[in-house]
Amino acid sequence: MSTLIVAALSFVGFIVAYHTYGRWLGRKIFGLDPAAITPAQEFNDGTDFVPTRRSVLFGHHFTSIAGTGPIVGPAIAVFWGWLPALLWVVFGSIFIGAVHDFGALVLSLRNRGETIGQIAGRILSPRARFLLLLLLLLELMIVLAVFGLVIAAIFRLYHGGVLAVWASLPMAVGIGLWHYKRKGRLLVPALLAVAVIYVLIWVGIRYAPVDIMSLLYLEGVRNPYINATTVWTVILFIYCFVAAVLPVWLLLQPRDYINSNQLYVAMIAVVVGMFVAGVTGQTDLFSSAPAVAREIPADAPPIWPFLFITVACGAVSGFHSLVSSGTSSKQLAHENDAQFVGYGAMLLEGALAVIVILICCAGVGMGVYQKQRHPVTGAALYKPVTDKAGEPLTGRAAWREKYRCATVKDAEGNLRPGGWASMGLGDMLRAFAEGGANFLQVAKIPFHFAVDMLGVMAACFAATTLDTATRLQRYVLQELGHSIRVRPLQNKYVATGIAVVSAAALAILLKTPGGEYGSGGLILWPMFGAANQILAGLGFLVVAVWLIRRKRPIWFLVLPAVLMLVLPAWAMGDNMLQWWRGGKWLLLGFGGAIQLLTAWLVVEAVIAWRNARREGMV
Repeated sequence: MSTLIVAALSFVGFIVAYHTYGRWLGRKIFGLDPAAITPAQEFNDGTDFVPTRRSVLFGHHFTSIAGTGPIVGPAIAVFWGWLPALLWVVFGSIFIGAVHDFGALVLSLRNRGETIGQIAGRILSPRARFLLLLLLLLELMIVLAVFGLVIAAIFRLYHGGVLAVWASLPMAVGIGLWHYKRKGRLLVPALLAVAVIYVLIWVGIRYAPVDIMSLLYLEGVRNPYINATTVWTVILFIYCFVAAVLPVWLLLQPRDYINSNQLYVAMIAVVVGMFVAGVTGQTDLFSSAPAVAREIPADAPPIWPFLFITVACGAVSGFHSLVSSGTSSKQLAHENDAQFVGYGAMLLEGALAVIVILICCAGVGMGVYQKQRHPVTGAALYKPVTDKAGEPLTGRAAWREKYRCATVKDAEGNLRPGGWASMGLGDMLRAFAEGGANFLQVAKIPFHFAVDMLGVMAACFAATTLDTATRLQRYVLQELGHSIRVRPLQNKYVATGIAVVSAAALAILLKTPGGEYGSGGLILWPMFGAANQILAGLGFLVVAVWLIRRKRPIWFLVLPAVLMLVLPAWAMGDNMLQWWRGGKWLLLGFGGAIQLLTAWLVVEAVIAWRNARREGMV
């Protein structure tokens, strides 16, 4: 029952926060006006500025900000125990993340749908605009590389789900044409698309598992740069180029709407399974994983400050300000929908992160598995990991096995201590997929289908972030082109090409010590988290200066802004020291540039505040 109690208290907290704190922000601080003309109405161009029903925009916004961030982050963070991760997710979402997203959305609505970089140029200084654009360029390059690797890892792990993920794209285009050309309704076609996706998962598992290396006859190639992860990464970024230049209504909006409904179905199914397992005593959070881990391996980073950058999207994320001001503000049809989209979507993301924490602790405690391949069909087979007596591992023993807190076998079959260095991005994705499948199995969904079902959900979610981030990077590069007067960079095709090539190169060139190229996802994640949270802190500064100029209170922004500037800068500095010792010069260069740009932008914000005070605005 402890699992259900924790889930219920968290969900109730989110609901209460939306109707109290969220409403107060909308009415008293931002003064939402239902009669105001939004940028989507004023500049409707049918491509980027498109007035959109709030339910459709909520799906687009939610899936764009969420991606696999609230999946991978919490799946890693429970390494330090489930309680710190849970508290950070719940209170971070309510008082930091949702406030940040809501503020960025309103700020853009009141500034002709401009991005936060453009707004910073007016509110702070033209120099600050250029500096922030450079920071956004680095941040989005990291985001694209991370989520490209996440999807590639899912495709490498779960061959049965690949067909369903790619088949969702033509279905999304068809639904987009149906809705915007024929004015048809979206809900029924989207639900049918979700049903087709689930049928295709079954087809993929049974008849058409897609092993990209075999499909392209690359299995025997002995090139260090060619493996399943790098091949999938290249294919994914080719898709991103196409998606980023198409009108938002043709692919992004309908695809995100399908994925949001797919997520709702999966979340409901997991919660039902969790409820049945909790009521029948098949799962218990307290006995499955430590509330606060006291036996952390020596190679693990300290919980302070790394918890707060590891769980980024599930609690607060600077990337969200780019989505709010880059795409969502251009699609909001009515200003009073801003609370529902900006504040509400972040709370739903927090709820997803809570579910992931419970999956990776209580769900994993129901059993862990060794994945094997059928010698004839190639289908995945899952064999329970057993103890010395031959009994399946459950409870804390299962959790310790999954999180490598016990001894593990290396590639040569020798026992060695587990720990942080022995885990990879694939391990975290497996913890989520297999732990969630344990819950779904209780809900009478076959385990092998449930694993691929959750893998497809994660891949589709990551794809929404990947192509939205590509479009945002295109905007940033085009803005930089205007700033430095480089005409080719102002072209959307050139800008998009630079965005995908640079991100793909970063993803492919990363590798773990002794690993293959494209295996550095867990190395890049701390940089992504630190850069992400620093950007959130800067977003708070821009919103705060905007509110100050309008003589509105900012006390509720002070602590979030300080936390999101100090903690990630601390973590980035610690990472940079490790990269220096390890000779990781590419990562060290990225980290140093981000720290320098951040410090400079903070100085610009202080100067802007002092100027406003001198001019009698405060």
